[in-house]
Amino acid sequence: MKKCVFAGTFDPFTVGHEDTVKKCLALFDEVVVAVAENKRKHCRFSAEERLAMIAALYEGEPRVRARIWGGTAVDLLAEERTVFYVRGVRNTVDFEYENADFYASRDLDGNFLTLYFPSEKAFLHVSSTLVKNCMDFGKPYADYVPKKIYEMLTEKQHV
Repeated sequence: MKKCVFAGTFDPFTVGHEDTVKKCLALFDEVVVAVAENKRKHCRFSAEERLAMIAALYEGEPRVRARIWGGTAVDLLAEERTVFYVRGVRNTVDFEYENADFYASRDLDGNFLTLYFPSEKAFLHVSSTLVKNCMDFGKPYADYVPKKIYEMLTEKQHV
């Protein structure tokens, strides 16, 4: 069985993230979506809330499993017993960051393999930051997040 890990902050999970998981499912038997607890980032949603959104989105897809992770990618892959680490890239800035991260991880584990999936043109401008900015300024963002997550976010806003 081939398994990959797709890790990120996912604050919140966007249609671009969803597209990356879709691409993973075309190649792998199992996709682990790891919600990062990054101490350097101030997230709007707790790790548990982000996990719940992703779990709800994929509740009907047994090949996708979501979990929380707070360590290095190398340790996460070792724990999940896979060498395949997936990264979505929208532009050259994303690529440069991910490539530097790849080499640092490769220094820690020579078996570490990163797969880069380029963003679809329709999602090049979509980011979690864009979604949060739209939320902050009362602008529409339904096209930027999966429908199930949009429902969860709007429900949360009205509580």
